[in-house]
Amino acid sequence: MWSDKFLPLLQMLPLPTAETVYMTLVSTVLACVLGVPLGTFLYSASPAGLVPQRVLYNVLSRAVNLFRSMPFIILMILLIPLTRLIIHTSIGPTAVIIPLSIAAAPFVARLAESALAEVDPGVLTAARAMGSTNFQIIRKVLIPEALPALVSGLALTMINLIGYSAMAGAIGGGGLGSLAINYGYYRFRMDVTVASVVVILLLVELIQLGGTILSRRLLSRR
Repeated sequence: MWSDKFLPLLQMLPLPTAETVYMTLVSTVLACVLGVPLGTFLYSASPAGLVPQRVLYNVLSRAVNLFRSMPFIILMILLIPLTRLIIHTSIGPTAVIIPLSIAAAPFVARLAESALAEVDPGVLTAARAMGSTNFQIIRKVLIPEALPALVSGLALTMINLIGYSAMAGAIGGGGLGSLAINYGYYRFRMDVTVASVVVILLLVELIQLGGTILSRRLLSRR
């Protein structure tokens, strides 16, 4: 019967889906911890920033571009020694969080830099006129004004991380990517592969919708 194939398929999806969500959420948080301060510093040190430092900005900017352009699979392999040092293993959802976070951090840094650069210069001028320090301008003016753009960017980051986590499944990362490859492709179960792809697409749509709604709410509260 049709249900004899459908029900076992449904029973296979919850755990890999939970692993993918776990990897995505934790990696996003860690990428923000690394990327937002870096992006803020890049903006501050840029030629149009609060404290222009051209040489330092150029060095950091090129380093960020280098990490952004590196294919994730290669980065993940290069980071296996670091992952083993921190997690004591290089396979499984928790181990994948390390390369996922490092891969996403430069992307978040660029998003943060771009969002901060889009803040109205008149707001910064007014803050300076009131005697605000650079730290106060960043904390009380720049970040609140750039928050809607940051939220939209983080939604895009999470979508990219879902794609990265699916690729990580090819080398023991777990999640929906591992399910699609190990139980779908290698065992010639096209239904498993299609189901995994459908769940990934649903996750992407939910994240995009949530990011859009939250960004619009933040814009309306300005």
